[in-house]
Amino acid sequence: MHKPRTSLQTHDVTNQPRPPGDLDLLSDPALFDPLMASFARRDAGSRDTQTAGQHIPHLTAFAKQVGARETRELGRQADENPPRLKAFNAQGERIDEVEFHPAYHALMKIGLEAGVSSRAWSHPGGGQIAHAALLYMMSWADSGVTCPMSMTYAAQPVLRQSDWASVWAEKARTPAYDPKAIPLAQKSAATIGMAMTEKQGGSDLRTNTTRASALSPQEVELTGHKWFCSAPMCDAFLTLAYEDQGLSCFLAPRWHPDGSRNQIEIQRLKDKMGDRSNASSEIEYRGAYARRIGAPGRGIATIIQMAHHTRYDCMIGSASGMRQAVCRAAFHVSQRTAFQKTLIDHPLMRAVIADLALESEAAIALTMRVGAGFDLSSENEREAALSRALTPLAKFWICKHQPAVVSEALECFGGIGFVEETGMARLFRTSPLNAIWEGSGNIMALDLQRALSDKTVRAVFNEDLTRIAAEIPETATLVEGLRSERPENLRLFAQQAALVFSADALAGSALRDMYVQTRILNPTPIWGAFAGRVDLTPAIARTTNWMMG
Repeated sequence: MHKPRTSLQTHDVTNQPRPPGDLDLLSDPALFDPLMASFARRDAGSRDTQTAGQHIPHLTAFAKQVGARETRELGRQADENPPRLKAFNAQGERIDEVEFHPAYHALMKIGLEAGVSSRAWSHPGGGQIAHAALLYMMSWADSGVTCPMSMTYAAQPVLRQSDWASVWAEKARTPAYDPKAIPLAQKSAATIGMAMTEKQGGSDLRTNTTRASALSPQEVELTGHKWFCSAPMCDAFLTLAYEDQGLSCFLAPRWHPDGSRNQIEIQRLKDKMGDRSNASSEIEYRGAYARRIGAPGRGIATIIQMAHHTRYDCMIGSASGMRQAVCRAAFHVSQRTAFQKTLIDHPLMRAVIADLALESEAAIALTMRVGAGFDLSSENEREAALSRALTPLAKFWICKHQPAVVSEALECFGGIGFVEETGMARLFRTSPLNAIWEGSGNIMALDLQRALSDKTVRAVFNEDLTRIAAEIPETATLVEGLRSERPENLRLFAQQAALVFSADALAGSALRDMYVQTRILNPTPIWGAFAGRVDLTPAIARTTNWMMG
């Protein structure tokens, strides 16, 4: 807003921090440093070299575009004007469409054209790492729009399993946005959604009751319901249903091959706590056309490949949400004064900001380490095995920490942090989502256990733990316990393993020693309550300098 009045009749408005202006998100060392480290790790484990050079120019341009105040304002508008269900038209005919605010469409266009959903597949050398950076930065504008982008990205490994779905795979990895509700053949690009869980089972997918009746060896009609259908405006949905051979995976398009609307009826949109710009729905299949992907009766094994990638995106989103909250808090307390000092100069505030900054940096570093594993998995068996364990581990740890980090960052604002205009309330409402979506903490702990039951995965996991203990002797005691074949408490095991791998991910960073001191040697449950002497300056400087210009 241009020149608001500061001299009012009863008082002058002073000591009010200004909101951030245009930001270059890639100038934040918390993102740039681990991003470059992941590209380097990718090069070291691959036949390719200089992977970063293929992506940095593109990421640099996107960092400025999505970090611009104008783009972030689109995110606020999209969140404050949630989608509306249009089940019928004026004539009473069924259309099952969702109407969005123009800001939502503008953000979808920005993200999809920049390759948030497609670059991992169109640029395979380093593409998974670049995807993490793109999704991370897109979340600074709005996290709601990243939901359909994430599912469209994650659907590729599933769509590639059946030759007939190649046209869907091609349209889904096209870097363009086509929001029109028309058949696929008439569209320039497509988005893919997911509909798996039902009312009676939730994550227990084997309790699903949706049935598939055969029309041909591959084609079926679906009858049943889905309690959560994410992004119902997508062009098709990967879904699960029972047929004679068992629970199978199908692709259900919004349009029937004959050109009519498919019989997928949206019952209602969820009134959600956060991510309100994105539509989440309950649907019913009423003889809906679908086609099988993968082997009959192997639905969970087929769809889990999508879930593996969306779990990656969950940790990316949570790392982004944490960093946004911490940077906004640091920016605020660096401008506001109280008790004759800038807030950031008060020792207690310095300790809190430094601690939150450290947590956000560790989350980004671990996420990027997982990204390097994703990128190498296709050609490096060792990285593929380690990725199988690190993905649920990192998803468990990073996503679970987001609400605590955002809450403490909000508190740094004082009362104004509880007011919508600061944007902190929006970050807080969204913060629990990623810990729930694609498997809550208990599901992730169980999945980690399942991954480590594979002898190859366990051997690689233990090898990495041994290496880390040698490089960071302070982790040796934890590592000794983590090498146990049968942990008594899976959540404690996941926590301790996450601490060790997070410390490792901070390799080459000035923050590794601080992390080891405050998370491994002298942990406390309260932010900023350091039991030992640590240097707070690097963590604070890395959080404030890039935003203050």
